[in-house]
Formats: sequence, structure tokens, C-alpha cells
Amino acid sequence: MTKTRDELKDSIFFTDTLDGNSSLFERDLLETLEYNQVKDKTTVKARDVYIALATTIRHKLIRNWLRTQHEYRRNKAKRVYYLSMEFLMGRLMGNTLINLDCHDEVSRLAEKLGYNMEELRDMEPDMGLGNGGLGRLAACFLDSMATLGLPAYGYGIRYEYGIFRQGIENGYQVEVPDNWLKYTCPWEICRPDLEYRVRFGGKVVSYRDDNGEERYKLVDTEDVLAQAYDVPVPGYKTPTVNNLRLWQAKSTNEFDFHYFNSGDYMAAVNDKNRSENISKVLYPNDNMQQGKVLRLKQQYFFVSATLQDIIRHYKKNYGTEKFDDFPSKVAIQLNDTHPSIAIPELMRILIDEEKLGWNEAYEINRRFINEARDFRNFDVKRIKDVSIFEESGCKFVRMANMAIIGSHKVNGVSALHTKILKESMFKDFDELYPGKIVNKTNGITPRRWLKKSNIPLSDLITSKIGNGWVANLDELKKLEAFADDKEFQAAWYDAKVQAKERLKIYAHDKLGFNLNTDMMFDVQVKRMHEYKRQLLNVLHTITLYNRIKSNPNGNFVPRTKIFGGKAAPGYYISKMIIKLINSVASVVNNDPGVNKYLNVFFFPNYSVSMAEKVIPASDLSEQISTAGFEASGTGQIPN
Repeated sequence: MTKTRDELKDSIFFTDTLDGNSSLFERDLLETLEYNQVKDKTTVKARDVYIALATTIRHKLIRNWLRTQHEYRRNKAKRVYYLSMEFLMGRLMGNTLINLDCHDEVSRLAEKLGYNMEELRDMEPDMGLGNGGLGRLAACFLDSMATLGLPAYGYGIRYEYGIFRQGIENGYQVEVPDNWLKYTCPWEICRPDLEYRVRFGGKVVSYRDDNGEERYKLVDTEDVLAQAYDVPVPGYKTPTVNNLRLWQAKSTNEFDFHYFNSGDYMAAVNDKNRSENISKVLYPNDNMQQGKVLRLKQQYFFVSATLQDIIRHYKKNYGTEKFDDFPSKVAIQLNDTHPSIAIPELMRILIDEEKLGWNEAYEINRRFINEARDFRNFDVKRIKDVSIFEESGCKFVRMANMAIIGSHKVNGVSALHTKILKESMFKDFDELYPGKIVNKTNGITPRRWLKKSNIPLSDLITSKIGNGWVANLDELKKLEAFADDKEFQAAWYDAKVQAKERLKIYAHDKLGFNLNTDMMFDVQVKRMHEYKRQLLNVLHTITLYNRIKSNPNGNFVPRTKIFGGKAAPGYYISKMIIKLINSVASVVNNDPGVNKYLNVFFFPNYSVSMAEKVIPASDLSEQISTAGFEASGTGQIPN
């Protein structure tokens, strides 16, 4: 029986409001709220709406996601596999809506349900998959490759707790778990049918195969399962939706009944807990041996699972017998030296498991040393410098040397960085392999860092030169024509004022800070480290304070110093720099003779979502890292 208008109005069910004017997106959202979230109008909360909205947006991606993967398989396209220990993705909702070009439509639907889109977006936790510029670079690469329609796959670890949530107590950093998965992650899809066995420890034994050839295999290993979780990565206004695959560690032995039945309940789950610790936390404290071992296990864990997955894809597309086409169909990008253990692991798989010979698979260090000595005339000292193994003193593997020897190309991420690599750090390698070390200057995605995070400035730019810049930053050169345009200058300044006002509101509501937007915002936000020289910046702050104290009627530019960033839990000096910043802030901000000219604030728990508010408001971005130590600095974002 058809319900009357009044009956529909009084109904507690969301889907009863659907009619012929409802969009497919609205129908999917309300059905998700009802059938997935199990909520009606009387029980729904804002977080339910956020999760349902994110799930519905993911649904909108799925058809293109599946189609993209099908087209890659059908065309037998060469695939790029991007391996990184970090992916600093930030929040996905706003960026995904921009890439799908449906932000306004979804905002109107949220308002129809009685919710503010900005508030719903703020409910999403930053994905706890990264910490610094390395992870942000990886995230921007994924966005760019999807926008360009490249057959690219990201691979990393699904860290259950991220790095940590930073608090400040009495000026000191305190670390608490970053439980970013507390309310689940609606963007990801668990693949319980897709898991690989990763083997640790054990010993190598030899045997004769059916052809009488000597082979080697690992036995008596401690095994951990790597289970896949997939996250869609949509391109900007394209049908391409690429994939980020994250591995979570699972025990091969969930529960030991022998221990449980004997009353030792802790021992019954020891294997499970020990195995799953591998993917628990990003960057375990490595100032102790256990932390170093766990970090190495993390690297091998995700590399081994990823290579098994890559080879499975290859075999599925090209057969199981030959690897002749492997180099022409597979490109593996290692983001920094962390995943470089992939090089010997790939060799092991190809030789021990796929039964390839050394000539096909590549015997690494011995053949390289022979080449350096016999064909390049390297003397003993230079051979020692380029060897994968450090033989003097404590023996260890030089991961950077291994990465260079085992890679087709090695790129610096800025002109200066590449110059230092070629002329100083790896000069011998540049002579051995001319043209192997190349420059690929870092870029950042304009979708997140301008169109999403600074809407007034984005709209101003589009009004003058169109929206082509969103996918091609070279288009921004067209703004040079307006450099002397007074009206344009005023509008640009107004966009900056609006950004500073937004940051002021955020800082007051979330952090309890009172920012003066009439001051210059002098900002240094990045990972806390000695080479990034936050200490130099705070010493400059003390100098400014002393100058004002000695000349209280001087002509000073009013300045607010803003710091933000996390120190590694075991990095004592960096943690003390945070304490110094907060102690200086306490003195400066409470000195009435100084605080009209100078303020200092430390923003705790710096993240991508916070950066989206801080960076557009910055008048001065402090980039003062020691030359040669900061590869590129992905925080150098002009707005």
C-alpha cells in the first residue's frame, strides 16, 4: 500500500524518503545507512553518516576500479609497482570527491540530511600509514600516476596504530597510540582470499632437483601470513582508479589449544601476538636491538609479500614457465632504501623457487666486484667503497649500495640532491654506471594542496586562467600576465587573509591558541630532526626576543612563529628541542612587552589534515635544513 506524504514524513526509515527525484548516489547512501550501518533516523549519529558517505563514495569508484584493472590485464600493460614503507595519505574523502568532480553534489546531499560537509570530513582520521616527506611523496606519486592513467600499484604495510598520537605535557612530547582504525576504514576492502606466506629465520639446505642440479631451499622457518587490504586511488576527472595494496601480518597459528587447556592462556596466543606485531606500529622505537630487528622484519615482510604478488600477476598474464618478458612487463620502484631488500629477495625467488640460473636472475655482489676490478680498473680501496658489504669492523649490508647496483635507474629528487649523489656520495657509482643516476625533481599534487586546501586561491586562479592547471601545473605560468594587476594582487592578498582566518579559528577551537592574523605567520612544520634545524629556528626566536627586550620601541615586523612535527620516540635530542620550543613560547607569549611583536606556538600532532590548514596560511615557510640532508622537502609548498 502506497504511503501518504504525512506517513513518509513520520517514518523513521531513511529509504522511505526516496522518490523519483532521488539520485542514484542518494539511494546508495540511504541504503548503506540502513542496511550496512543498521541506523534509522532516531539512532543515527554524525559518524554513521560519515562512514556511510565514505562507503557510498567507494561504491561509486568500484566499477571504474574493476574496469581499470581489467583493461590493464586485457592490454597486458607494463605495470609500475611502487614499494614504500610509508604512504602519508591524509584524509581521503575531500580529495576523492574533488577527483570525482562531485564535491558540490555530495555537499548538498549532506545538507539535505542535516549535516555540514566540512564537519563530516573532519571526522575522518588521517590514515596512519606514514610520518614525513617520504610518505607524502609516495601519496602524491599515487595521485599523479592515476591522473596520468599509468598502470601503477602502490604496496606498503597496513600499520594498525600508525606512528603515534603526539600530545604535549609541561612542554614535553608524550606519545599515545594512534588508533586510526578504531571505527574501521571505510575506504579499504579486505581480501581474505589473498594472502602470502612470509618466512623468517630458518636455515638454507641444498638438494638435487630432478635434473641433478644442485638447488637450495629454506627450512625450519618462522612463518607469518601477509593478508591484503586494497584502497582505491582515483585519478582526477579520469576513469582510471588504481590500487594501493597494504599488507597486514597474521599468524599461521591463531590459537594453541595445548597451552590453553593446560591453563596457560597467555602462551596460547603468544604466536599470534608475536606474528602480528610486525604490522602493529609504524617506526617502532629502534634505539634498542629489538626495535631494529622489528624494523628489518617489517621491511622484509612487505617486500616478500609484494614480490610474491607481482610474480603471481605476471604468471597469470604470461604463463608459468618463462620470465623472458619480466623486465619489459614489470617495473619496480623502490621509495628510498627501506625496500631495497627486495633486490636479493627477488633474486632468491627467481633462483630457488622459479629455478632460473644466475645469468638470468643476477648474482649480485661477486659479479659486480669482478666488473669493477676487471673492466673498470678500480683499486682495492674503491672496490671496498662500492661493495655491498662493509667488511671492516662490524660487518653490515650497505642498503644504498645494493639499491644502486640492483636498479636500472637511481633518481635524486631535486637538482641539488642529485648533484650531491653524483659528485660526492656515490661518485664511484656514477663513474661505474654513467647515466644511471638521474634527477626527477619532486612534485606535489595540486588537487590536494591547492584545489582542496585553499579554495579561495584556487577559485581565483581558475577565474583567470581556467582549470587546466589542476592537472598540469605548467599552466600556472599564465598567471605571470597578472603579476602587476592591482585588482588581482588584492584578490590574492584576500585569499591569504581568509586562509589565516581559517587557521585562527581552527587553532582556537582545537588547540586553545589565540593567533593574531595581523602578524606575519612564520612557519616550520615537518618531522623533528637535527638536520631539519628546528633548533636554529628557535635560537632565532630567542634572538628576536632579546632584540625586542633591548629596544622595546623599535620598528619590528610583528611575527608569529608556528612549529609542528613529531620526534621519533627514541630521539632524545629532538624531543628536547620540542621542550625548548614550548618553554620559549611560554616566556614570549606571557611577556606583555614582547607579545605584541612576537608570538610562538607549537602545534601538536602535526598531520596532513593539519598541514592543509597551516600551509595556505603561511606567510613565510622555513626551509633551513642542512644542505645535502634534505632530499627535496615536500613541505615546500607555496600558497
